[in-house]
Amino acid sequence: MSSTNTKNKKMTVPEIKIKAKELGINFGKMNKTELIHAIQTAEGNYPCYGWSNGNCQNMDCCFMADCLKIRL
Repeated sequence: MSSTNTKNKKMTVPEIKIKAKELGINFGKMNKTELIHAIQTAEGNYPCYGWSNGNCQNMDCCFMADCLKIRL
């Protein structure tokens, strides 16, 4: 997933599903946020997607571009 793993580009849902599959996550009917939280957890990170309120501590997160534009 290195070619799409950038913090400047939003990851598409198919790209997110590929990343989840690579991590062995059975995503079934998870929505995008649930899937990203599962990926973050599997990578040993806090599942914070959508909760940063613009104050993200994880500057290496591949979901940053999308996360900082939403509020759950």
